[in-house]
Amino acid sequence: MSRLLITGATGFIGRHCLPLLVTKGYEVHAISKQPPAESSVTGVAWHECDLLAPSSAERIISQLKPQYLLHLAWYAVPGKFWEAEENTDWMHASIRLFQQFAAAGGARLIAAGSCSEYGLSPGECVEDRTPLEPRTLYGTCKCNVAKSLDSWSERGGLDHAWGRVFYPYGPHENSLRLVAYVVRSLLRGETALCSEGTQTLDFIHVEDVAAAFVSLLESQIQGAVNIGTGQPAAVRAVLEEIGRQTGRASLIRVGARGSSAQREHLWANTEKLSKHSNWKPHFDLVSGITDTIQWWRGQLEGK
Repeated sequence: MSRLLITGATGFIGRHCLPLLVTKGYEVHAISKQPPAESSVTGVAWHECDLLAPSSAERIISQLKPQYLLHLAWYAVPGKFWEAEENTDWMHASIRLFQQFAAAGGARLIAAGSCSEYGLSPGECVEDRTPLEPRTLYGTCKCNVAKSLDSWSERGGLDHAWGRVFYPYGPHENSLRLVAYVVRSLLRGETALCSEGTQTLDFIHVEDVAAAFVSLLESQIQGAVNIGTGQPAAVRAVLEEIGRQTGRASLIRVGARGSSAQREHLWANTEKLSKHSNWKPHFDLVSGITDTIQWWRGQLEGK
């Protein structure tokens, strides 16, 4: 049984990875600053660890000696993470973790990047052709970590893939993020204040994101790889779909606020991921919104 260490296991994407990893037969070790009192996923060993603390990476790698590392942890508070100083902290902490993993003879590393590493509105993003022009501290720090990994790889070092995630949504999403905010508001019979919704983005269900990361562990893909659907969708179309499925479209106030999105037109070319791994998305936009609404309805009804 291969031993795997996952960071960010209580986060939006990480929590969806856990059952997939257990099903795949990994010996799963999850670290968190505050591990859950009870986990809904059996077969996961939890370890308390603050990766920002000095020597924490060395201690956890030395203790567990994992063959695989899935690194998802980062600072991601909605509305704050774009320019937060914590980005720099996580950049350095991530590099330290990777150095310790490589030094301990780790076999393969998969880490979460971001579509914000690309420019503001490049349209379709292709990993080895679209320029990297991050315009935020978050995107810059993610990009710097990816460059460090690539440098190690060029020197014959770490076997790795860097998953550039586009716009995830779905169960357990922070209620301040767009899809969760609109779904929750409408189910509660409240007005949802939205922008004009003119942006064209790549929305992907979080379970498909998790499945992509797990698939990358077992692939031979090296370097950056986009994790998206490859299907651009206008934000306004997403709002309309939520309104249609809830039957409360009249509660959506389009144009009531300015856009908080950092990108205007951005979607993934997913040829590299689909061609070189066994992954394909399970959800389209309609079924993904349906699943998200059902989950939020259960939360609001206390189920």
